[in-house]
Amino acid sequence: MSRYPRATVRLQFHRDFTLDDALPLLDYFASLGISHVYASPLLTARPGSMHGYDVVDPTRINPELGGEEALRRLVAGLRQRGMGLILDIVSNHMAVGGDQNPWWLDVLEWGIRSPYAKFFDIQWHSPDPLLRGQLLVPFLGKDYGEALQSGDVALHYDPDQGALYAQQYEHRFPLTPPSYGGILAECDHPALTALATRFAALDTAEQAWQQARGLREELKRCCAEPAAHEALTRRLGDYDGRQPEGFQRLHRLLEDQHYRLASWRTAADDINWRRFFDINELGGLRVERSEVFEATHAKIFQLVEDGLVDGLRIDHVDGLADPRGYCRKLRRRVNGLLARRPAGAALDYLPIYVEKILGEGEQLRDDWGVDGTTGYEFMNEVSLLQHDPRGEAPLATLWNTFTGRPADFMEEVREARQLVLSGSLAGDFEAVAQALLQVARQDVMTRDLTLGAIRRALMALIVHFPVYRTYAGASGRAPADEPFFQQALEGAHGSLAEIDWPLLDRLRDWLGGQPLRSVPPGRARKVRRLAQSRFQQLTSPAAAKAVEDTACYRSAVLLSRNDVGFDPQQFSAPAEAFHRQARQRAQRFPGNLLTTATHDHKRGEDTRARLAALSERAAWFNEKVQYWYRLAADLRHSLPDGLAPSPGDELMLYQTLLASWPLYLTADVSDGVHAYAERLWRWQEKAIREAKLRSTWSAPSDAYEQACRSYLFGLLEDPAHVALRQDIAEAAMALAVPGALNGLVQALLRMTTPGVPDLYQGCEFWDFSLVDPDNRQPVDYPARADARRQGAEPSALLAHWQDGRIKQVLVERVLGLRNSEPALGETGDYQPLDVTGEQAERVLAFARQAEGRWVVVIAPRLVAGLLEGQAIPQVPASRWGDTRVVLPAALKGKNLTGIFSPGAITNEQGTLALADVLADFPVGVLTSASYSPKEQAQ
Repeated sequence: MSRYPRATVRLQFHRDFTLDDALPLLDYFASLGISHVYASPLLTARPGSMHGYDVVDPTRINPELGGEEALRRLVAGLRQRGMGLILDIVSNHMAVGGDQNPWWLDVLEWGIRSPYAKFFDIQWHSPDPLLRGQLLVPFLGKDYGEALQSGDVALHYDPDQGALYAQQYEHRFPLTPPSYGGILAECDHPALTALATRFAALDTAEQAWQQARGLREELKRCCAEPAAHEALTRRLGDYDGRQPEGFQRLHRLLEDQHYRLASWRTAADDINWRRFFDINELGGLRVERSEVFEATHAKIFQLVEDGLVDGLRIDHVDGLADPRGYCRKLRRRVNGLLARRPAGAALDYLPIYVEKILGEGEQLRDDWGVDGTTGYEFMNEVSLLQHDPRGEAPLATLWNTFTGRPADFMEEVREARQLVLSGSLAGDFEAVAQALLQVARQDVMTRDLTLGAIRRALMALIVHFPVYRTYAGASGRAPADEPFFQQALEGAHGSLAEIDWPLLDRLRDWLGGQPLRSVPPGRARKVRRLAQSRFQQLTSPAAAKAVEDTACYRSAVLLSRNDVGFDPQQFSAPAEAFHRQARQRAQRFPGNLLTTATHDHKRGEDTRARLAALSERAAWFNEKVQYWYRLAADLRHSLPDGLAPSPGDELMLYQTLLASWPLYLTADVSDGVHAYAERLWRWQEKAIREAKLRSTWSAPSDAYEQACRSYLFGLLEDPAHVALRQDIAEAAMALAVPGALNGLVQALLRMTTPGVPDLYQGCEFWDFSLVDPDNRQPVDYPARADARRQGAEPSALLAHWQDGRIKQVLVERVLGLRNSEPALGETGDYQPLDVTGEQAERVLAFARQAEGRWVVVIAPRLVAGLLEGQAIPQVPASRWGDTRVVLPAALKGKNLTGIFSPGAITNEQGTLALADVLADFPVGVLTSASYSPKEQAQ
């Protein structure tokens, strides 16, 4: 039995694509060579969720997806086809706010006395006197007083639960039962006034939480009588904030709760609980606590034990207090369940993957007990391979001169980090600074350190942090983390005044340089542990918000290098780097997922692949930009704060048009053009707000955004600008051919290098999507299944490459080979192959070998110049000249079968001529075993 999946398909489940909707697709997936469905989170999420990461109830399968019965039907279908299921789980956070999460509502109701108070990462002992023992609830749409005065916050009675609560739109704020007393005491009904004293007594009762349940049942029975219900309704009317006395009553009542209602704008500065990044509706969990771990994972463990789940994917592992401890604990629990699985779902091993973004030079730790990452780093490796280093300088110069913004991506990152740490993450930053101040106060030698100095040093340290986070624990910072921390220290030294340098040395020790075990037990160790944990949980969202959600929308030397898990300051890499990384993966994490598209990507895999070809045509692009800029002069608007769109936003739009222009779209005004313009506007609106330069999510600039929208729709729909539109369309099609070949190579490498290929839903056809929600659109699976059944030969599909079938047949045939030779994919070694001849630098070649079987892979790269004048994504054989691939000695004189070409190839001299190998198809895959596509399809 294989230890790892052979290939996965990622599916995004939601109310419009349920578990039962996936069941009829299994035959199609199996025919492609997929072994596992890789599902988005399936636990109960907020109603209407389109992604599942906003879980409100982790104890059951989401009824909107069909519930557990639908899951069992899907798994039964998978088992019939010898397939499995990998499940995405969310360990870091839950959805909060609204009225759906019972754990969160209980915390609001009982505060620190709630049995769920320690489930959420709440700072109950805040230095702010207004928040001591209270939870900031920043869900009001306007300032607190205004919300009460306008009647937006109103009291209600829930007859099903016998409970009183305040409501503001979708948000429910339960009243703590002891506060019922003041309301019921003034009701004009004896039974209600009798209950008032008993409710008020709960304030000092030892078993208040348990007793309240019975009292609410009594209130429920009492209010079932119409007179009592009417009396309570009248009394609640006395708390109408629109009336002066009602305003005061409502305010006093709310002040007695375990939470403080506030405007959503207060969250950035005053938040006293950890969120997922800066999203108020997602509250951080303390999964490092055993009771929280067990409660949030009970359903997951049941699904594993019942044989319904065959692998796990951990979302945002860097958000956890102790990722290593969590992963090791999860591994132990899962391993202990495998023996209990039913015979039909027996499993010797269950793979676990973590969503982890690796920085330059960073590697996933091999002591976590996991099988690899979700593959962002592979997506980056392929992208680097497909960018021409000769294009970097001219494209950087174009960006800088055209926009006036720096071409140095790290300059944008450092500015963005300062922005988010003093803005949307200011409250989280302050919590770390306050924790470090408490550390300083524990030692007579450091008690004179001021909060201001700590803030300055901490800001400088995080601004220069080169990775998402470090993983210091009780034993201190691991050697693998030390270079990254040292790099941050050096950067901070350069930006701080000399007077603050000694404090950096303190931070180095407090944040992992000195093991916690060396600190005497007691408060000193406790505050040190808290500061260390808070710091490590802050650097991750600071990096994500600054890099992915800000700098990537401010800098665009070439947008194909701006994506999740990418390092945009690195423009390209040679074939040798790709080989080195593949060999490391084969040795350390052979089951690592390999992806080139995800639900989080900023550009679809073929959007990126086409745009990468621009790195080979930098001078041409420069000329085009100057020409388009002149033609579009009358589309721009002059606003008080500058041109709209800004030069940076305009240049990003040009790149996005070239990258995503649909293959069949003409420049004529039509419904297709309008639909495309709407898609582009959704992207541009998000890009403008994420950049935080001229507009933001919290304070949108209607003038700037409408001017940009007018420019976009004028460019695409105004008859007066048909020449501009036509030239952009022709330029996009000039890139489409080399872009398509890049896309085929990208798919090929995903399926042939060490690791587990992961196909994002629908990407077996061309994927020219943009950032979410564009990359989560419905997939036309019937069209894909029909295309596969047509069964055309690969070479014949080249003439109609635009329809995507050529990519589909590539996926099917390579996965078919992988399935027939599973050892090659899972345990086969990886051997880089030398390439000689005039086009040697334009070829990546390697061999996989296991148990005497061989597969040779040949992939063109940087071939836009060789495709000049071509209407199909295939380099003419004559243009390869004398380029040859040198085979391993074991293959000299042996016949090799090309899976895309008819007949066998004999290599008497131990080399292969590219003119021969790539004569029939754009890429080459040759095997030493006999291969029949018809047999693989059966």
